[in-house]
Amino acid sequence: MKKVNIYFNRWFSVAFHYMNLIRNNEDGIPVQIFATHPDIRHMSLQGADVAGTEPALEGIEYVQFCVDFCRRNEIDIFIPRLHMMDIALHAAMFDAIGTKVLVCRDLDLLEMILDKGKFYSKVKDSGIMEIPDYHVVDTAEQFKAAYEDLVAKGHEVCFKPTETEGGLGFRIINNSRSPIEELFGYVTQHISFDEAYRVLSGVDSFPALMVMELLEGYEYSIDCLADENGRLLAAVPRRKDNGRLRVMEHIPELENIAKRVAETYQIPYNYNIQMKYGGGVPKLLEINPRMSGGLHVSCLTGINFPYLAVKSALGGEVQPAEFAGDILASHIEQPMIMRIHDESAITDSVN
Repeated sequence: MKKVNIYFNRWFSVAFHYMNLIRNNEDGIPVQIFATHPDIRHMSLQGADVAGTEPALEGIEYVQFCVDFCRRNEIDIFIPRLHMMDIALHAAMFDAIGTKVLVCRDLDLLEMILDKGKFYSKVKDSGIMEIPDYHVVDTAEQFKAAYEDLVAKGHEVCFKPTETEGGLGFRIINNSRSPIEELFGYVTQHISFDEAYRVLSGVDSFPALMVMELLEGYEYSIDCLADENGRLLAAVPRRKDNGRLRVMEHIPELENIAKRVAETYQIPYNYNIQMKYGGGVPKLLEINPRMSGGLHVSCLTGINFPYLAVKSALGGEVQPAEFAGDILASHIEQPMIMRIHDESAITDSVN
């Protein structure tokens, strides 16, 4: 049986787990996994059979690098993270060489999802789920007005860039901070309003920020699997608990939100809906149109999200999947000897 060649461009360290989940698939399909990253010793590359250093390029030049890589290595499936929008914009270049790209091809939808401000506005109009009270600002005076409005409504306040990944740029406004205690303690995400306003006042404008109510309830990541046309095949709500504990559990209102999102936006393959409770109501934080950082934990339910997306992209039949009972999970570090990749194996592809 011919091996399926799968390529990951620059990903997070947890791609190590995605690669092994695909490799150890339940159908016994043989795969060869290729990966590139600017750092040849990056942890994600430890899950690849063939790895190489990725150049620092942007736009069409980066897309051309990926196309050339896929052509020379006869890649069947490309799973991108870095520069996803550029890759989706030029998806036809991959079609032309026979490489299937696991990316949302609805460019307007993808652009909207990647900009949290635009997406909140669209979700608010659709009414398919609740969103936090928020304002989008790009000047210090707008920031002040937004903060004062949210406080007047009785909210604690936080803010983050409209275009970001993970927790980058996220801050909680806390006016009771003790700078001296923080100096001798852990680095925190807390900042006073006066300090934030002073920093933002130092420039005429800045990249758009979302100033929003701080939600204090449980946070859930709903890991979703859909086929190429966006038909929902699986959804697993995953909750952060104390410390490293994670709970996968059936929450009907969250599972119904996943169904409504799928019906409304038809996002293909793997994606993640982040929700957080406020006042007993689940409210949207963001949607990531890719595999989430904790997806491998959700796979403990027995649903192999990364592989099933690949199988669907290859034309295989994937039936809707559900998990049985709730699962409590955690993790510990596992030391390992790093494998040094032989870059000469793909030198022609990288150059």
